[in-house]
Amino acid sequence: MLLKVIIVLLFIGVLISLSSALVFLMKDVGNPRRRTLYALGIRVVLAIALIGTIAWGIYSGQLGSKAPWDKQLHPERVLSPPSK
Repeated sequence: MLLKVIIVLLFIGVLISLSSALVFLMKDVGNPRRRTLYALGIRVVLAIALIGTIAWGIYSGQLGSKAPWDKQLHPERVLSPPSK
């Protein structure tokens, strides 16, 4: 459960960083300040942390697929080749 909360918080952080970069881009027209660059750099770091957290969750088994089309979860739904 804690892993899912961390993933949601990282995703919200990515969205906040992206929106703040947009605001800085609109406000700093012609200004030599680099706030947009820093905000986008923070977004990249947060996105890498988000992907790493998801990968760790899948690797450790804390995250999994519950999709009905997943062959590993529903082997009885997989069509077997016709026998001759």
